[in-house]
Amino acid sequence: MKLAIVILNWNGADLLRKYLPSVLQYAEDAEIYVIDNASTDDSVSILKNEFSNVGIIINDSNYGFAGGYNVGLKNIKADYYCLLNSDVEVTENWLTPIRNGFNTIPKATIIQPKILDLKKKGFFEYAGAAGGFIDKLGYPFCRGRIFQALEEDKGQYDDVHEIFWATGACMFIKTDVFWELNGFDTDYFAHQEEVDLCWRAKNKGHKVYYIGESKVYHLGGSTLSNMNPKKTFLNFRNSLYSITKNLPRRKAFLIVFLRLILDGIAAIRFLMQLKPRHFWAVFKAHLSFYKNFSKIYKKREKANFILKYYIVTSIVWAHFVHQIKNFNILVKD
Repeated sequence: MKLAIVILNWNGADLLRKYLPSVLQYAEDAEIYVIDNASTDDSVSILKNEFSNVGIIINDSNYGFAGGYNVGLKNIKADYYCLLNSDVEVTENWLTPIRNGFNTIPKATIIQPKILDLKKKGFFEYAGAAGGFIDKLGYPFCRGRIFQALEEDKGQYDDVHEIFWATGACMFIKTDVFWELNGFDTDYFAHQEEVDLCWRAKNKGHKVYYIGESKVYHLGGSTLSNMNPKKTFLNFRNSLYSITKNLPRRKAFLIVFLRLILDGIAAIRFLMQLKPRHFWAVFKAHLSFYKNFSKIYKKREKANFILKYYIVTSIVWAHFVHQIKNFNILVKD
């Protein structure tokens, strides 16, 4: 099993210096690469001078998360990719449970480890936590993280569990499956492209798993913080993209219609919270969705659509109305 750990970098020189040593220390027999997305800082010179045993692939432009990986990974030969954020600190023996999972779990083609908060190590981290899900309306959430509510890690998710999506912060994927799916959708640029990738994989019969025995620590917010308006724009727009692409036509149209209404309510809520930039981010997300609808619609999968893609009807209602902040309570209800 030839594994390539691949880090996408853009102006992250300080992050590379800080977190790449842990990846090198615990790489076992994996090969390590950094894809540089046309950085303007001294990232490349640092890699060449301080990390000579790391492969360097230099993209000719900043293609974003989705395009950056698609372009760079074409230059890497491996059986499996580990797509790893530059702000992740890995731990001893983190790769062994993942390798075992691929070898023993039928149809497992995408796997993520436990993602904990680097700044508060006893808690789950926003980007991925203990594995991702979506509700009936396409809103994403995780075991261990519902919206901004993060659970403390008390061993409640020390398991192997099938999930709906794996985080792009640390995602292991079989190489042939990545290219069978034509990689990430570059129209997403960044954010939720991993949800779409996993959804497309599941539509083709593949399975996505979380393995809690493997854990890493994620700093988070290194490119865009959770409350950055640009991230709000990308999350709202890209979620609509995924619904349009990955559900049967009638169901997709109905859910998009409902989402447009709920997104409008979310925008008004931002305005009431004195966050006008987030209000405009939602508005611009919808305009971008309308503008690109025809293009996105043409990308719809020809594979059989999975109809049972959600575990709750509305995570928004459960969290904001019933005040549910814990995944296990959510599922129990």
